[in-house]
Amino acid sequence: MKAIAINGSPRKNWNTAKILLSALDGAKSVGAETELVHLYDLNFKGCVSCFSCMVADGSGMWHCALKDDLQPVLERIMQADAVFVGSPIYVGNVTGETRCFLERLAFMNGTYDGALGPKSENRASAAFFFTMNVREEQAMSDDFDYPRVYEDNFSLLRGIDGTKEYYACYNTWQFDDYSKYMNKIFDIEDKRKWHEEHFPIDLKNAFEIGARLTRLGGAAKSGRA
Repeated sequence: MKAIAINGSPRKNWNTAKILLSALDGAKSVGAETELVHLYDLNFKGCVSCFSCMVADGSGMWHCALKDDLQPVLERIMQADAVFVGSPIYVGNVTGETRCFLERLAFMNGTYDGALGPKSENRASAAFFFTMNVREEQAMSDDFDYPRVYEDNFSLLRGIDGTKEYYACYNTWQFDDYSKYMNKIFDIEDKRKWHEEHFPIDLKNAFEIGARLTRLGGAAKSGRA
């Protein structure tokens, strides 16, 4: 079995990356080979509307023709048993790199005749992890409406046809030292306490999601599901 994680954060060792690494540890615990890809290390663009993946004979379906650093990553995603995507919420949505990645993944797995993905070829499982600075009650409020953000981005994993789910990690710890930055809207000690109590739970949940979805993806792709 193989599990791949896509880190849409510019930080390689902070909240989103740690959540993804925990999910990969879960995948390892059930015997999977794992890989973590940092999107900010790659030189790539979003979809360039070349439509090579939509030619009428279907020869380009499920493949992206744009030759850059992301292309081989997309190919490995299509061969994986489990795929984990993670992004922080920046200015009310996923990062720009994450969105460019999702454009490429979604377009190569869709056509204008209604087909939404390689349902007979890719039975991988997937999880989308969202990390954010706001509390859950803020995220759920009409002012933020983050459930719509989750659903909109999650829907772009359309080429992965197995079990899919998303997980939100709230009230994340942003800085080693908050005193260095302009910040008057947070109670720092309250935020520190929340992080110490709740982030370990998020990591544990990510581990369990990684293990469970990798098992499901591996079983589905081998015909045992």
